[in-house]
Amino acid sequence: MATKGLTAEQAKLRAERNFAKTEQRRQDAENAMEAVQAERRAVAEKTARLRALRLAKEAADAEAAAQAAKNAPVKVPKARRAKVAAAK
Repeated sequence: MATKGLTAEQAKLRAERNFAKTEQRRQDAENAMEAVQAERRAVAEKTARLRALRLAKEAADAEAAAQAAKNAPVKVPKARRAKVAAAK
């Protein structure tokens, strides 16, 4: 047995030290897990924000392209212009 030759007080101190180490490791693991979860939440929020910005920009670009196409003058090929002018 590991406590052979130890007094009751020494065995108690050893057990308390082992418990304290175990408790500290558990607390460290819990803190590390909380940090990982917080980082994951931050990445998810940032991704969602950037996606919303990208979608808004794409919609604005599409709207601007549609407006530019609507306002652009119609280009008639030279050959067709010559036929229209000759017909007059």
